[in-house]
Amino acid sequence: MAHHTTPRPLAVVTGASAGLGKAFAAQLAARGFDLLLVARDGARLSAIGTELAARHGISAEAFPCDLIQTDEVTRLCERLASDPRISVLVNNAGFGTKGKLANRPEREQVGMLDLHVQAAMRLTQATLPGMIGRKQGRIIVVASVASFTASPGNVNYCATKAYQRVFCEGLAMELQGTGVAVQALCPGFTHTEFHDRAGIDKSVGIPAFLWLDADRVVRASLDAIFNGGPVVVVPGKRYQLIVLALRYMPQWVRRILQGRYGKART
Repeated sequence: MAHHTTPRPLAVVTGASAGLGKAFAAQLAARGFDLLLVARDGARLSAIGTELAARHGISAEAFPCDLIQTDEVTRLCERLASDPRISVLVNNAGFGTKGKLANRPEREQVGMLDLHVQAAMRLTQATLPGMIGRKQGRIIVVASVASFTASPGNVNYCATKAYQRVFCEGLAMELQGTGVAVQALCPGFTHTEFHDRAGIDKSVGIPAFLWLDADRVVRASLDAIFNGGPVVVVPGKRYQLIVLALRYMPQWVRRILQGRYGKART
């Protein structure tokens, strides 16, 4: 629908067809935001949008888009730059792979950098001038606990998630006093389709107590960004402890632990 017909603020969610993105869409709709839902699967987006519109009395628009393609990102950037209602941007689209870098297809790994680094940066940059002009806005980038470490079988995933986290930390400094908030959400293992899509066996090396619920992760994120919370949000006490340990752990201890966990991925 045209973007000037409702006074409600608009929330944009990438990777909205499943997992954390779908949970973000549902919780933002419950908070009274209209939605612009972005993912490759247009039919799935439309179904989710229709359901959330009916349940929460908001309007939802599907924007099918492959954010690994530069021209597709440009198309979305133009939309974001021109829509004065955008109040929230959730850069959630992402994927993982398993296996050593030497054995993975180049296109797949370049695609990961295009999606996690280029697309997230460009969508954020396109949205910022309008948000700064309106003196309000919230940008969430879904990074990962993986951003605090390095891991075999996960080389570019950890590296691109670290980029996202550091990007948000620097951007938050630039945005002080503008009315625009930014967050790097760093969840641990979360029950979504993410690991199945990457072909990772969830039963190997990952204890049950480390799995998080997607709705709880999203609630922690939104509660923080709507209430002046920190730039880096790590949902769950267990993961807060793990991140603390990772930041101060000697390299040799980390290597032993990563070697154990890395078996599931290589």
